[in-house]
Amino acid sequence: MTSTRATLLQVAERAGVSLASTSRALHGTGASKAMVERVRAAAAELGYSADAIGRSLRLKKTFQVAFAVADIGNPVYVEMMRAIHEVLEPHGYRVVVMTTGDTATSTTELVRSLNSGFVDGMIVSPLRTDDRLIREIQQAPVPVVVIGRAMDDRGISSVSTDSAGGIGEAVRHLHAIGRRRVGFLNGPLDTTPGASRQRGFDAATEHTAFERVDREVAADFTVTAGLEAARALLARGDFDSLVAANDLLAIGAIRAVRERGLSVPEDVAITGMDDTELGRVFQPSLTSVSLGSTERGRAAARIMLQLTDDPDHEAQQIAVGPELMVRESTGGAR
Repeated sequence: MTSTRATLLQVAERAGVSLASTSRALHGTGASKAMVERVRAAAAELGYSADAIGRSLRLKKTFQVAFAVADIGNPVYVEMMRAIHEVLEPHGYRVVVMTTGDTATSTTELVRSLNSGFVDGMIVSPLRTDDRLIREIQQAPVPVVVIGRAMDDRGISSVSTDSAGGIGEAVRHLHAIGRRRVGFLNGPLDTTPGASRQRGFDAATEHTAFERVDREVAADFTVTAGLEAARALLARGDFDSLVAANDLLAIGAIRAVRERGLSVPEDVAITGMDDTELGRVFQPSLTSVSLGSTERGRAAARIMLQLTDDPDHEAQQIAVGPELMVRESTGGAR
């Protein structure tokens, strides 16, 4: 028995549209959502699969975009990845998730590997940056979009946020609800988020009347590191509030507070940052500063589409503002 493979023409006939429209719909270029759904349904019925290798060779494109982050287990990156996929997938692109490591050197090596041509572009959220990494991004053979540090003076497309201002919102919220002894749990200060969030905390507490202000630097931005840092901070004094540099540190801090027989938020109010799904479903639900993870992922993906279509397109810089989301961990509505 011989079996025949469904052709693009057969898919077009089944969907009742032109051959050109079928090709655009399957490749995610210039087709409406309704058209894409109609054509893909016809393709599924016929068991049609596009010749991805042939298409890539013909167009000299891989239809893959890398998303490179320091820690693929961090929920903020998971939310960004989902948003990037939602934007790129209708245009025929797959998202390849990669780990940069936590050093500027390891990220630089990953960007340099773009010369091998395995992707059409990279969206990267580096934990640490230096001049060598920036030069590598500027010289990359394919478009690179940075989520994190603003790159407006470097000719690099970036999507940034004001995490220092977001920490300030958390500090002012705690003061407004009557807390007067505040501690800050931060990640490593030689990272981009650690440095900016430290600046935000120092600036906010300098102009706010707290009776006690203290700081503790965690080994990294994880739950375990937050637990250890909070234990050290709480051992040094009596605090009625803690500001954490991200949601994972905040969750570790809640555990440390409970270990001392105290409750959240009655005894100690706690805020996080990133407004992750984990923080929203945790008990108590976490008051957190949203930095627009989904919005930043979508913005980076839209820039990437422009750059893959037109590599000479002018670099873009987009800023997403912070927003404080008040929940149970500081006495918000249940």
